Amino acid sequence: MSDFSTGFAGLLTQAARTDGERLFARYNGAPLTAGTLDRQSDSMAAELRRMGLVPGDRVALMLRNSPAVLSTLFGIAKAELVWVPINAQQRGDGLRYILDHSEPAAVLADADLVATIAECGADLSGKPLIVAGADEASSLLRLEPMLDSGAAFEGTLPGPDDLFAIMYTSGTTGRPKGALVTHRMMRLAGEAVARVSAARDGDVLFVWEPLYHIGGAQMIVLPLIRAVSLAMVDRFSASRFWDQVRDYGATHIHYLGGILQILLKQPPDPRDRDHPVRIAWGGGCPKETWTPFQERFGVEIRECYGMTEASSITTCNDEGTVGAVGRPMPWFTVELLDEAGKPVARGERGEIVVRTDTPGALFAGYFRNPEATAKALRDGALHTGDLGSLLPDGTLLFHGRMTDSMRCKGENVSAWEIEHIAATHPAIEDCAVIGVQADIGEQDIKLFVKPRQGATVDIPALSDWLGRQLAPYQNPRYIALVEGFERTPSQRIMKHRLSPAVNDSWDRQAAR
Repeated sequence: MSDFSTGFAGLLTQAARTDGERLFARYNGAPLTAGTLDRQSDSMAAELRRMGLVPGDRVALMLRNSPAVLSTLFGIAKAELVWVPINAQQRGDGLRYILDHSEPAAVLADADLVATIAECGADLSGKPLIVAGADEASSLLRLEPMLDSGAAFEGTLPGPDDLFAIMYTSGTTGRPKGALVTHRMMRLAGEAVARVSAARDGDVLFVWEPLYHIGGAQMIVLPLIRAVSLAMVDRFSASRFWDQVRDYGATHIHYLGGILQILLKQPPDPRDRDHPVRIAWGGGCPKETWTPFQERFGVEIRECYGMTEASSITTCNDEGTVGAVGRPMPWFTVELLDEAGKPVARGERGEIVVRTDTPGALFAGYFRNPEATAKALRDGALHTGDLGSLLPDGTLLFHGRMTDSMRCKGENVSAWEIEHIAATHPAIEDCAVIGVQADIGEQDIKLFVKPRQGATVDIPALSDWLGRQLAPYQNPRYIALVEGFERTPSQRIMKHRLSPAVNDSWDRQAAR
């Protein structure tokens, strides 16, 4: 196994000194070399320190993919600061909570998101706001000059177990939880990507996923540990996908959620196999999609399983077992436990519990959340809250979450977060959310609403209201009115009694 004692920040400087003209990535076709990335990240680190930020300070980034984001991330890493990635779709109460909870010393955002941040109500008084894409005549503090200042950074590089990021993942019974991600964990994530993707020298990995998601963030290490480059685009587009892949000469595509199903539903094209892609790798490929996708597009599917708390990737299916997530990375072991904490029999379902003999491969906990940390980390192991079973040869199958959350449009979505917002609507007395089968992808969201006595709920208006309070992937597709809820003796709504049917509900997509 590789030596992970150096983390990842120093690898960029080494790469720049060895071959500064080496291609690190292309973004919408524009090249970014290791030398440019090293120089700009040095400038960013120096400028952030000059502003008074000190090692350990948190920096919130609400930025979409761009070359500037790559340089900023490496600058934050070099300066021993802590990155707080924020989904660019966040807004309202959800955005306010992350900003207030993380208490960043500075905030970086795209220019068109400045108003969204201001409107969320977070207390950012006295904290600098650095803006990307602002007009040069603007009075705002601009990101681009900081990257191109040419300032030298002379600080010491962080150690592998220094904190690099606080990544907020959707909770299942409460607020989002900030997973503490170290430099070592990011390095391990990159090593795991290299194994899952079977990357070879000269390969080009297509990246559509935003860097504020762990699926995108884990890619920033790969060109530093393998002789490969990234082909980055601003967003996923099913209609342009294969043309973009051909233009870049990409050898690998990454999938998450319903991406493969969406591509499979595109009209057949004579050029379906006219591309250089060898491998599609990622998580969430349904068994029913696996073989049809491979046969139509002529690529190998390599499925994996993991979570942010365990350095992103835990298992890898490199044997081609359809529907399986494979075997653990060399630094992990996996066992399946029942509710009493006892191992289940082979073939039976149990909670996926991850252990490691590599110090630092598992996270140290959730930021300012000792209760959630104690629940997840027990006896040195990570209790994932996911269900799995083992095939006779020890290959892991994944069976979904044990807890009250959904997987929608590639995002983990907390029912509690949606219910918390919906319940504040003046016409709603109570509500509940469940995941239902989606046409494409993992799940859609169905909201059950009990109106307040004497109130009338205008469902389209309610949906529009929710759209202003929630991220797009959180906004329920289906809304159903109910007279009441069946409850347990402790007054919890019995969600298993709620109908997963969609023909009894208002459908936001059909109403467009």
